[in-house]
Amino acid sequence: MTKDLTTGSPMRLILGFALPTLLGMLFQQLYNMMDTMIVGKLLGATALAAVGSTGSINFFVIGFCMGVCNGFAIPVAQRMGAGDYSQMRRYVANAAWLAVAFAVVLTVATGLLCGTILTTMNTPADIYHGAYWYIFIIFMGIPATFLYNLLAAIIRSLGDSKTPVYFLAISSVLNIGLDLLFILAFQMGVAGASLATVLSQGVSGLACLVYMVKKFPILHMSREERKLDARSCRALCFMGVPMGLQYSITAIGSIFLQAAVNGLGSLYVAAVAAGAKLFQLLGCPYDAMGATMATYSGQNVGAVKLDRLGQGVRACSLLGLIYALIAFGGMLLFAPQGAMLFLDPTEPELTTLVALTAQYVRTLTAFFFPLALVNIVRFSIQGMGFSGLAILAGVMEMIARTAVGLIFVPMFGYTAACFASPAAWICADLFLIPACMGSINRLRKIYAKEPEV
Repeated sequence: MTKDLTTGSPMRLILGFALPTLLGMLFQQLYNMMDTMIVGKLLGATALAAVGSTGSINFFVIGFCMGVCNGFAIPVAQRMGAGDYSQMRRYVANAAWLAVAFAVVLTVATGLLCGTILTTMNTPADIYHGAYWYIFIIFMGIPATFLYNLLAAIIRSLGDSKTPVYFLAISSVLNIGLDLLFILAFQMGVAGASLATVLSQGVSGLACLVYMVKKFPILHMSREERKLDARSCRALCFMGVPMGLQYSITAIGSIFLQAAVNGLGSLYVAAVAAGAKLFQLLGCPYDAMGATMATYSGQNVGAVKLDRLGQGVRACSLLGLIYALIAFGGMLLFAPQGAMLFLDPTEPELTTLVALTAQYVRTLTAFFFPLALVNIVRFSIQGMGFSGLAILAGVMEMIARTAVGLIFVPMFGYTAACFASPAAWICADLFLIPACMGSINRLRKIYAKEPEV
């Protein structure tokens, strides 16, 4: 059930690993998008704006959870590449202990602070109630977020990128059914959409757990390997916490930007919400490339095959460039049709909403190659074991988005908001590209006295 990424053509291995990962992320986006699509179609632009107004704070917290889980999986991938299976199992067990602790603390803290956060973000009064219940339920589902993302990351670190796809497919179908049930039958509004997401992700996580127990003999642990181990916890936190903070620091800039967009009115909030969901769908290939490069780099560092690191980054960057051209061309032609996936055709201001959403998406896809490099290079660095550098990249993105939100949106309005993310990606690349080359050179010095395998 495992896959070795330390031998063979980097391009072939990356493609073979990334495609199933991409399918899984598409399913994950599908069940995340269903909230927005069904809310926008059935409940209207005000409800859509309520969901969209929580996007940045959602990313701030849930992004941290996902980053921590992905970081915990990197030492697992490195020990897998090195053939040190006993320590690999210790990392898996201690990652579970740490995930429980993080989940409890974050669930309590975010639940208590939810209202304060929305007020601070200048959430418009006409959408505040819906926004509160949507994000509060999402935060109460943080344990389900940890359960799925940790187990899926561990499965991928062992070289199996296909299995999480199957469970996400089932979860996506379940999410659609629960969305319709809670919104149409039970009249729960946006709260029903968030509850459907949480329950669906919980099902995916439980399915991953059952599968791992039955199908991965390599993870069968002794009593000693299951014990809480301070040294293993430190190593896991050294990788996981910086990756989580990288997401959260990036999200701080998004929060300032969202607050600025909130000040423009609910119409613009709805347009950004629809455009952001379409962008997330279009950006899935880059998420898959990033996850692939984390595992690829982790295994090759563990096997001390350092020449393959640069080869992998170059091969994946070529794939990212090709997709960037395809995505931009597609949105030049079909951005309005994409916007209609999330908008009610009977909306009185539909023409304006479609135009604003299309402008947002076209601007972002015009800068997709810088985004490709952000994901590919950043996750490669993390896979090499230098996750602390990701925090600095996140700081660059935060500064760019914050500057746009505080300075340029008040001056130039919605158009400035559309350029916030491209500016953030370019700033991050200015740091990440030399950091990646420096990380590879540092590894060469570390292993200079050890012959490569």
